[in-house]
Amino acid sequence: MADVRIARISADPILLADHLSAIDDRRAGAETTFVGRVRDHDPDAAGPVEALEYTAHPDAEKALHTIAARAAGAHDAIIAVSHRVGRLVVGDAAVVIAVAAAHRAEAFAACRDVIEDIKRELPVWKRQLEEDGTAGWKGLGG
Repeated sequence: MADVRIARISADPILLADHLSAIDDRRAGAETTFVGRVRDHDPDAAGPVEALEYTAHPDAEKALHTIAARAAGAHDAIIAVSHRVGRLVVGDAAVVIAVAAAHRAEAFAACRDVIEDIKRELPVWKRQLEEDGTAGWKGLGG
């Protein structure tokens, strides 16, 4: 069943429904999702967060596919994953992951592997903008 149906870096809004549709498979008995949203606070911020600006390396989409394929193979899962770039405001979805597998344990494990590997390996950087005008960069592993 291992398959990557979507692995996309895009400036367009990410729709969970598109990802769920992409992983629909009659062999799957479990589906899991993860939506990472821009929040109004961060432990590293001195004040409220207004927005995040994401920038990606030109090879980021290839790296995202590699991350998804590794998790799909390890857990015999079907994966659809997208990461946004550009300016995102509080509440916007920055990352969406949908996983289908035969059983829930594999679906949850694959979803967790994808988001953890994105945080460690994906060449995407974010500039955090606070309401007072303060800005700071965060990169791989951040």
